[in-house]
Amino acid sequence: MKYENFNPQIHDINKVAKLVYDVDFRTFDLLFSDENKAVSTIANDLKKHEPERSFKVILNDDGEIMGILMSYISEKPHDLRLKSLRLIIVDILDYFVLSDVKKGDFHVAEIAIDNSLRGQGMGSKVLTEIIDYARSKNLKRVTLDADFRNTGARKLYEKLGFKVFDKKRIKIGSFERGMYNMELIL
Repeated sequence: MKYENFNPQIHDINKVAKLVYDVDFRTFDLLFSDENKAVSTIANDLKKHEPERSFKVILNDDGEIMGILMSYISEKPHDLRLKSLRLIIVDILDYFVLSDVKKGDFHVAEIAIDNSLRGQGMGSKVLTEIIDYARSKNLKRVTLDADFRNTGARKLYEKLGFKVFDKKRIKIGSFERGMYNMELIL
């Protein structure tokens, strides 16, 4: 398994867009008429991406995409690219429920493993490598967020030693989104 900076000129944009969709499908389903429309909009946005360190694709030994990882150290990057209005709404909703990242934190913004590979320990392996990397950089903690409804992800994170340090939710009409903000103190 290896990690490469996402590059829209090299990597399969549609596969990456589907993985981004999978991370937050409930919100995307609310804002788009169907999954295909959401994935298409995400793919169009991804075409504008410059290769960057905070957005990685996870590849197998044959160079096939197995997953994605978006992460950063200490502060949230400012993404000033033009986006579709619906993707901007997703960013705004995120603002209200995601972890507050502090100096010395390694934050896992998004992690997704291809559906066909889930349940095989890949998520645990990626997170273990992240924890080891953060320790090697003498960071204070690793943070991430688990959707209230994603009990499988929360159980995985807790198995690796993460604990809930905050709970945030936003409710607009019948739409509700909530996250367990989780941390692993290093």
